[in-house]
Amino acid sequence: MSAGTGLSKISFGNNIPGWATAVSKSPAVIVLQEWWGVTDEIKRQAQYLHEQKGYRVLIPDLYKGKLGVDAEEAGHLMGNLDFPQAVEEIKQAAKWLKEQGAPKVGCMGFCMGGALSFLAGQEADVDAIAPFYGTPDPSWPRYPLRPEQIKIPVQCHDGEEDAMEGLADPKTVKEFIEKVKANGNKDVTLYMYSGEGHGFMNGGQDIHKMMKTGGLPIGSTEAQKTAWGRVFDFFGKNL
Repeated sequence: MSAGTGLSKISFGNNIPGWATAVSKSPAVIVLQEWWGVTDEIKRQAQYLHEQKGYRVLIPDLYKGKLGVDAEEAGHLMGNLDFPQAVEEIKQAAKWLKEQGAPKVGCMGFCMGGALSFLAGQEADVDAIAPFYGTPDPSWPRYPLRPEQIKIPVQCHDGEEDAMEGLADPKTVKEFIEKVKANGNKDVTLYMYSGEGHGFMNGGQDIHKMMKTGGLPIGSTEAQKTAWGRVFDFFGKNL
């Protein structure tokens, strides 16, 4: 069973489900889901990265097949996620990719996946992270936050109009980035996108319908193109 050209349903590590492209000796990128789950949109984004730059991509299915069809259900799914277990599965994803031949592994994610990308940078054997509009919330009693321990390159993306307070609003993101820099990591970049809100990278009509259930604005194709170009350059330099 496949979703788009090249992505197939697989299992890795301790029988963790996910979607991945075929084994290769190319660098790899773990792509982490939004709070909705592994939607067709996140598969399209992973596939786009694979098609454009040849990276092997892996999407761990952190919800084990469950999907939030609207914002309320997605919020419940994220609220019930075992974050320590999710981080462990991301660690297994990086290990599995390197065991299968990837010389380096990056990680990128969106919304909840952006927050988890920072935790991957803190805990997993990844070589660079590109989080989008998501930071780990220190009020979550879910995982110890040690942003100052992130020593790898970081390229973070956020919308100037992001209203997800405590997760991805500009103040929260900027403060978290300063914590990442606090212990001397000089390879940390934050890009802010004028006029863009939460989820601005989503381009599919199906995900747009889901976003509307949470009052989320639709991003511009110009911002999406700019962000992808920056990600391509970042991973090209660091993977």
